Amino acid sequence: MSTDLGLFGPDSVSWRVHREPVLWLAGLRALYLQALHPRAVAGVVQNSDFRRDCWPRLMRTAEYVGTVVYGTTEQAEKAGRRVRRIHDRLRAHDPVTGEEFRIDDPHLLRWVHVTEVESFVSTARRARIGLTDADVDRYYAEQTRAAALVGLDPATVPASAAEVDEFYRSIRPELALTAEARDVARFLTVPPMPGRVVALGRPAWLGVATAAFALLPRWARRLYRLPGLPTTDVAASLTVLGLRGVINALPVRDGPIYREAMRRAEQAHGEVAA
Repeated sequence: MSTDLGLFGPDSVSWRVHREPVLWLAGLRALYLQALHPRAVAGVVQNSDFRRDCWPRLMRTAEYVGTVVYGTTEQAEKAGRRVRRIHDRLRAHDPVTGEEFRIDDPHLLRWVHVTEVESFVSTARRARIGLTDADVDRYYAEQTRAAALVGLDPATVPASAAEVDEFYRSIRPELALTAEARDVARFLTVPPMPGRVVALGRPAWLGVATAAFALLPRWARRLYRLPGLPTTDVAASLTVLGLRGVINALPVRDGPIYREAMRRAEQAHGEVAA
């Protein structure tokens, strides 16, 4: 019986990309970007108490991504079913028209998916993880499997860098800096922290949030009414590269999902060798 290596496996670009702890920046970047879609941010604001639940919510999201990438096929599919059940019962109202819409509207799900995977892979490239253009296209194609878990038809999901660029081009007229987007962006930049860590944690988080924001595409920074200058891109790349070096030098322990994935990969290698 072959070992279940999950949706991707050790030879995938997805395993290479998500091995990097610096991708925490990418997750935060995706949240800044997602807030620019009026319906997407309205769905979050109207269906969650993110101000009180921010840290557990971030941890749950990180755990979900880790499970999808490194978990077994059964674990990934179970996580996807849980997300679909939650989304299935949620509704929100358009902040302009008042029209009710479903949180699992495929158009919104695609926006969230694309902003996530594009944030991951673009941050990985800025950190000089060593991805070729072909690797990036392969990553997007692999991640259509993750899109299927939340209920999207993989055939409708951008599966290359060119398709992601076209998706952004087509959706940009829908994006706007709403009051809710400004509120969420401020919250992401200065979230509440426990009193015992606020003195050190807040300056550190501000530095991380600033770096994540600077990683946004120039057009997204302009929507936030901030300059989309090339010099910002250069500074952001240098910051990510420096952070990657610092993080990789720390004695950071791998999580249990990753360790179990490595154990299964070694077992599968042994089965092939035998």
